[in-house]
Amino acid sequence: MEKITFIQNDTGEETEFFVLEETRLNGIDYILVADSEEEDAEALILKDLSADGDQDAVYEIVEDDRELEAVMSIFEQLLEDVDITL
Repeated sequence: MEKITFIQNDTGEETEFFVLEETRLNGIDYILVADSEEEDAEALILKDLSADGDQDAVYEIVEDDRELEAVMSIFEQLLEDVDITL
């Protein structure tokens, strides 16, 4: 499982996540990440806000309920053996 490090712009704090899956919906890239490889890990769906050609990726937590449900549905199909709950 791929591990990525996020750096918060305001604090410079680093947080590591494991990338569980990636998808693209309506031209936007999304990743499903977890804070550990354990079964009961906390997961987030992140939206890529970077422009094409940007050196660093910029991600934002998906908070819009309709968008979250649509993307979560895709991730559930891609990861048949994983149960995602809000």
